[in-house]
Amino acid sequence: MHPRPDRFAVFRCPVLIVLMLLVNAGWLAFAEKSMAAESFGDEDDRPNVVVMMVDDMGLSDIGPYGSEIPTPNLDALAAGGVRFSQFYNTGRCCPTRASLLTGLYSHQAGVGWMTTDQGTPGYLGRLSDDCVTIAEVLQQAGYFTAMTGKWHVGHDEGGMPKDRGFDRSLNLPAGGVHFSNQTGSKGNTKLFLDGEEVAKDDPMFAPPWYGTDLWVRQGLKFVDEASQKGKPFFWYCAHIAPHFPCMAPESTIAKYRGKYMKGWDQMRIERHARQIESGLIDPSWEMEPRPDVIPAWDSLSHEQKVRYDDMMAIYAAMIEEIDNSVGKLVAGLKSKGQLENTLILFLSDNGGNAEAGISGRYDGDHPGDPHSNVFIGQCWAHLNNTPFRKYKHFNHEGGIATPLIAHWPDRISPKSDWIKTPTHLIDLMATCVDIGKAEYPEQHGGVAVTPMQGQSLLPLLNGEGEFSDRPLYWEHEGNAAVRIGDMKLVREGGNGKWELFDLAKDRTEQNPIDDPKLKQAMMQQWTRWAKSADVLPKPDTLKKKRNKKS
Repeated sequence: MHPRPDRFAVFRCPVLIVLMLLVNAGWLAFAEKSMAAESFGDEDDRPNVVVMMVDDMGLSDIGPYGSEIPTPNLDALAAGGVRFSQFYNTGRCCPTRASLLTGLYSHQAGVGWMTTDQGTPGYLGRLSDDCVTIAEVLQQAGYFTAMTGKWHVGHDEGGMPKDRGFDRSLNLPAGGVHFSNQTGSKGNTKLFLDGEEVAKDDPMFAPPWYGTDLWVRQGLKFVDEASQKGKPFFWYCAHIAPHFPCMAPESTIAKYRGKYMKGWDQMRIERHARQIESGLIDPSWEMEPRPDVIPAWDSLSHEQKVRYDDMMAIYAAMIEEIDNSVGKLVAGLKSKGQLENTLILFLSDNGGNAEAGISGRYDGDHPGDPHSNVFIGQCWAHLNNTPFRKYKHFNHEGGIATPLIAHWPDRISPKSDWIKTPTHLIDLMATCVDIGKAEYPEQHGGVAVTPMQGQSLLPLLNGEGEFSDRPLYWEHEGNAAVRIGDMKLVREGGNGKWELFDLAKDRTEQNPIDDPKLKQAMMQQWTRWAKSADVLPKPDTLKKKRNKKS
């Protein structure tokens, strides 16, 4: 005879009591997700993800996109993976970071401009409460999450990396620091380890250091922690280089002095020829002519040429140091047995930077050292963005077109051709959710989350599945654009004239199309998006933060 069931035994089991309480509180789904995250362990074969983004680098500044600067490590990354010919950023540092991290258009994430609260939802100057980051989403799915480098999406406003899903971080609030002993306008910028201020010359960082080395070296230490925990990792490595003040080790700069005495006119022709040869650029597209404000190289005095040559030598040295960091990243992952199952994405946050105008800046006793202040200016930015029009800040192709190299040995077969589908930063969240088998939440912290705007790049990477056509949108400082298929409508400034281009025939935006009906329809579509995406209403005057050095 079986013993009589004890109806109250369940309440004497602590585990079952906890589960019942979770059910009654509506938290069972969360508990299941948390337990699942912990259960992946050593058998978890989901890929790692490394997103490496550089700062203020033009489309043509690396070898795979036409540069004369030797970048053997990026060349190898591209040869073993794929290159995108029409990948887009937002044209400016803060909005790009917000869009990359959240999978939203930057205004939807609260960072439509810079890190000053302008009093409207699209211009909070920090990541908004109704968005989530890739780190927050993947962390809940069992990933170890880390970031190194430049944050710049609201550090001073209570939004440090540790507050937005990163398990470990070594970061600057914004950017501008390349050397541990740097002085000048950025010399007082703080360094933070997991949200706590640390000295830039702390012995744990093996000073003196150069930033592109530090961010990778520290990130690889975080990778070791992920391995110890048996978790896949997401690492966001946000380089400060080659953003001003331009500086690099003297031994690297010395390699390039004299190499730019050819000047921007000739070197632009040479870059363009390499781009055509590689298949990046259609030979039928007219290269943008040198703007009238930029002097012809041959019109300069010898002294002017030497000055400009040295400025670009410093910049080229920074590109070489970035490439060195890619080599260290790849070697580090390979030595840890992590390379084959890691998706590496390399891109830039905006086009080449024309700030400081025609003359640029060339200050200091030894320009390029930790105590100098160098901006390469508009003349060299024109070379950086070959063959496109405009620069950082603008929504013309020169401002928003970025290299994107994707490398993932387990899933991407080496290809020599280009992925030509128009794609955008908003697609990186969707890609990570897809390959990480994660769930994009409807709520976070009790707040409804804005749905992600992009779609997974996986069908383009492995040739399996569909990648749907969709419109793409931009706005920054009144500059605006919308792309629908090959048609792009673009405006310079809030009161500027809209111009229409067929990018299949004229991606360099040289020959506007006169089609009033289509222009009007696309303008209306952009306006509808702008109202729905918190672009509008926008502040009458954008106010900069005062008394802040970072």
